[in-house]
Amino acid sequence: MATPPILKSILGVLNDTWWIFLPILLFFALRDAWLTYVTDRYIKKIEWVLLEIKVPKDILKTPKAMEQVFAAMYANYSHGIDFWMKYLDGWVDLWYSFEMVGYAGGIHFYVWTAKKLRNSVEAAVYSQYPDVEIHEVEDYTKDLPDTLPNESWDLYGTDLILKRESYYPIRTYPYFEESQEEIRLDALSALAEVMANLKGEERLWWQVIVCPSDHKVGNNWQKEGEEKMNQIAGRKVETKKTLGATLADWFRNLIWAPIEHPVWPEGKTETMPLLKFLNPAEQEVVKAIDAKISKLGFEARVRFVYMDKKETFSTANFTAVMGALRQFNTQNLNNIGPGEEKTILGGWKLRLVPFYEKLELFSRKKKVFSNYKVRRLDGKMLGKYRPSGRKIHTFNVEELATIYHFPTMMVGAPTLRLIESKKGEPPVGLPIET
Repeated sequence: MATPPILKSILGVLNDTWWIFLPILLFFALRDAWLTYVTDRYIKKIEWVLLEIKVPKDILKTPKAMEQVFAAMYANYSHGIDFWMKYLDGWVDLWYSFEMVGYAGGIHFYVWTAKKLRNSVEAAVYSQYPDVEIHEVEDYTKDLPDTLPNESWDLYGTDLILKRESYYPIRTYPYFEESQEEIRLDALSALAEVMANLKGEERLWWQVIVCPSDHKVGNNWQKEGEEKMNQIAGRKVETKKTLGATLADWFRNLIWAPIEHPVWPEGKTETMPLLKFLNPAEQEVVKAIDAKISKLGFEARVRFVYMDKKETFSTANFTAVMGALRQFNTQNLNNIGPGEEKTILGGWKLRLVPFYEKLELFSRKKKVFSNYKVRRLDGKMLGKYRPSGRKIHTFNVEELATIYHFPTMMVGAPTLRLIESKKGEPPVGLPIET
């Protein structure tokens, strides 16, 4: 079959101008390597500080105050990074790590932040907790060896994940506030109690790393939540063609142009049943999703690590923390629990080869300890912080305030690092020696 003249012309043009497409091909081939380089370069220039926050003994603030702190942090979001910032400067939105640390000497609260954002962090905390004291301190993770476990220390730990899509909420602090009976329970009391009972060399680290959610990189959790609500309610849902599908249509038409007219499929509208009557369970789900997506969201990584000397190491505290997490779970909405890299149990394949199981669990323990120390948030960092492909979950400010806040006076943990008394202003007219 003879080649059509039009196709010969197209092939002739491509044969003479193929070099025009070379920069584009090289860009896509080397993009990841280049991003790794420029992002690493940008991150290494960041100066970080660790701030310890000491709260007053008689603090009466509810987690609502901490929700406002997280909301204030959102102001530092860049609202989108352009092409040049990303590919030339390696720019990434900065993240924060909120940490609760327990050992036999007490319970401490920290915020890890970029030095240039220190003032905004302090302002956000002081605006809601004016009586706290904030001081820059040395990184407490340096008190332990660089790598754990080793011949003296063992650990258990995990990155916690949401078991369902991000638009499904976990149980939050309003659930624990029973205003009618004037009873206010603290959602972190169970975790604080575990930390308060640590002895000897035991340590328990709780870490919540957050970065404002970026819709421009595909984190469309709010849009997905709206679509889910429409699906439950039986509304019409319009589906648009993705960029990949559009490019596929374009290449198809280019190849077949000599023998047929171009075909451009339009985005289709999927017609669902008319608005239906929702039963009580469906109403509850729709209300819960709507309540979550109506608030600001942060990409977050929640992790904890329990450590102790090998001769006294016990799984009891790890189990107690996992039990404390169950209070945030709901049957019909979302659960928070250990991810695939938990460091206690392996999959059925690992159990078939005991040596491999031990090696795999040892590797997981080293990884979770290292991730904690470098305050790693997948999806934001490349190079040595390179994402592992795990999905980043989104928590709104109410959920974050539930899993991290300064405890109220209702928490009975006796070893909280508290300020014994408030600092007062000097009396008016106090004589001053000159």
